[in-house]
Amino acid sequence: MAHKGKRAEAVAYLRTSSATNVGDDKDSERRQRAAIEGFAKGAGYLIRDWFYDAAVKGTDPVTARPGFAAMLDRTAGNGVRTIIVESPDRFARDLAVQLTGHDYLRSLGVTLVPASAPDHFTEDTPTAVLVRQVLGAIAQFEKAATVAKLKAARERVRSKVGKCEGRKTYAESNPALVATAKELSAHRKPGSVRNPSLRWIAARLAERGYVTPTGKQYSASAVQSMLG
Repeated sequence: MAHKGKRAEAVAYLRTSSATNVGDDKDSERRQRAAIEGFAKGAGYLIRDWFYDAAVKGTDPVTARPGFAAMLDRTAGNGVRTIIVESPDRFARDLAVQLTGHDYLRSLGVTLVPASAPDHFTEDTPTAVLVRQVLGAIAQFEKAATVAKLKAARERVRSKVGKCEGRKTYAESNPALVATAKELSAHRKPGSVRNPSLRWIAARLAERGYVTPTGKQYSASAVQSMLG
């Protein structure tokens, strides 16, 4: 609610669910405007802009509505942080959509105020709490189910090809590099009775143009991985 003596800025949102209720000769838009204007005047709000979703169902997610999206762009650009609707069911007819839509707005720092019931979204009724808990449980279940499906898919791929995730090995990303490293490892370093050191192989690779994406010589541990 706006402070007494000070007119806080707000935007208004209207919605009609049926195309038969859209038009100058229909009273749905006029009724919603009158209710919002009356509430705004009494509560000390100054309506800066109006947004209207015509022929949009009340069960549609708020983020899928063009008028609602335009309104969010407006609030993000002008600093208005209050949205006034005629009633909760004008915002969304389905309770779950109401609560998820309101929670989404709240996460953006935007306050939603229904003219017919200003405290509707600020008072957590037992029903609202239950719906939020159920929605949270469903979201958690869907996340767990997705993780399980992805894990099962990875296991199927792994059983067929032996690998399905993680960074590619040098042999996978650059077979020629690995082949050259192994070729060099088969030669003895001049004057040495031991096989070439990993750093010596890295230096010879660099001489042949095999360097890291940043242009540096491969490390000894990288060469060891190539020789795997």
